[in-house]
Amino acid sequence: MPQDAFTIKYVCNELQKELLGGKISKIVQPSREELTFIIYTAKGNVKLDACLSARAARLSLNETEKPVLQTPPNFCMLLRKHLQNAEIINIEQPDFERIIYFDLKCVSDFSSSVMRLYFEIMGKYSNAVLSENGVILGALKTNSFGENVKRLTLGGAKYSLPDPQDKTAPDDIKGLKEVLSLEGDKIKLICDRVKGIAYATAAEMVSVYGENITAENIRDYIYSLSAEPCVVYSDGEPSDFKVRSVSAAQKKFESVLEAQSVYYSYLYEKRSFEAERSKLENAVNAAVKKIEKRLAGINSKLLECEGAESIKLKGELITANIYAIERGMKSVSVVNYYDPEQREIKIELDETLTPSQNAQKFYKKYAKLKRTFLSVSAQKDEAEQRLNYLKSISASIAAAENKADLFETEEELISLGLYKAVEIKKKKPIAPPFREYFYQGFKIVAGRNNLQNERLTKGLAPDDLWLHTQKYHSSHVGIICEGRNVPDSVLAVAAEICAYYSDGRSGSKIPVDYTKKKFVKKPPKSNAGFVIYTDYSTVLVDPNAHTELLKD
Repeated sequence: MPQDAFTIKYVCNELQKELLGGKISKIVQPSREELTFIIYTAKGNVKLDACLSARAARLSLNETEKPVLQTPPNFCMLLRKHLQNAEIINIEQPDFERIIYFDLKCVSDFSSSVMRLYFEIMGKYSNAVLSENGVILGALKTNSFGENVKRLTLGGAKYSLPDPQDKTAPDDIKGLKEVLSLEGDKIKLICDRVKGIAYATAAEMVSVYGENITAENIRDYIYSLSAEPCVVYSDGEPSDFKVRSVSAAQKKFESVLEAQSVYYSYLYEKRSFEAERSKLENAVNAAVKKIEKRLAGINSKLLECEGAESIKLKGELITANIYAIERGMKSVSVVNYYDPEQREIKIELDETLTPSQNAQKFYKKYAKLKRTFLSVSAQKDEAEQRLNYLKSISASIAAAENKADLFETEEELISLGLYKAVEIKKKKPIAPPFREYFYQGFKIVAGRNNLQNERLTKGLAPDDLWLHTQKYHSSHVGIICEGRNVPDSVLAVAAEICAYYSDGRSGSKIPVDYTKKKFVKKPPKSNAGFVIYTDYSTVLVDPNAHTELLKD
């Protein structure tokens, strides 16, 4: 739901019921455009979030734990200075604007005053402004005289509401009738010409009253005290929240604040998860590119080493024909006695060296290439193992479904020196458990990342079944047997889960290997999650998450 004046009216009314008489006990700033107030009320502590970004500007009550900036910005410090322990004595929406202000009684040891904190919920122009007696003390987003703006938000300037729009007030019946008498789409007319109404709200009105909507319908819809707050769902996920809705795919709530909180909490978790995953993916991709560049250089050196035997041959042929070579010769043609057809080969010589020195030159070059080959081959093996390990981490990130799934992967990247966590105050999350499924009396477990894969495999009993995709990075999956034979149907489900949490999840007929845990070994000093296995069989399955079997 857009945060138009219609929605904000209901939010303001509900905030009055929840927060009037409460005292601000704590103020923090989770991000550059967000403020959080902990308010002590008769019902207990309440968390008020003021998000003032262009994408999701709002005032909402929330329980979501958010990390906090390590160093509080200046405006946050200003609010703490003036509003700590301030009592909320009034909450209003002025003149049907997209603004809510709080009147706050501030008492200190030496003075008492009333300050007003404005929350301007206006898309990209959203802001928070603290004022006293109409004079601005500070703002979250400031401007100055030189920026050619209509409204100053500079400390010391007089606070003023936005200039009135050339639109009809929603309680002006005569004006509303004139709007509806115009030709054109009713939704667009209401949105463009009625104050404080967004397109989505206008669409809901027309859905309720039809194309023959009247001026009285518009007024009653906006000023009605009744509301049916809900969250609208699409594909099983929240897609919007609304004060009222005619949609069937919805879940109703007691208040607009509650519906709003559910929707924005979901949105916050989704966006922060996507942002976190993107950061980890970028860190892994950068490391992968570095290894691939190194491998390209290694392969180039190995290509040079492929000519080592021909270099050795030239040294041997010079030695064999040393009697026919004289110092000062630029080249010599000799019979290649290794060639079945005994063809001649032309060898370039250094005319400043003796024949023996020319032969030694080729032998030394051959010896150098052999040493290079042995050294670089070892480096190639190491680089390929590293690349394979990084791609397994990448697969874990791609298979993650929430922030908890990324926690141990982030720790793994930090330990490898590939990722540096942002310096913010946050509670250390608890590592999530394995994914657990129950089917036909059998327990199936799947790891979420390399560290979990290692713990999972280590924790299986010798006769439990262990599964992994063939030629793909995937989660380690285990079937807890407890001495029983595993039916083909259970094996198929476990294999489908394994295929789903793999690089091959977008394909079909994915080969999945399975064997008893006793045939799975971890080589000494190998990377987390790396194992070798024998005595295995393979099944072909289509990926399937089997969420219906997940343990609640």
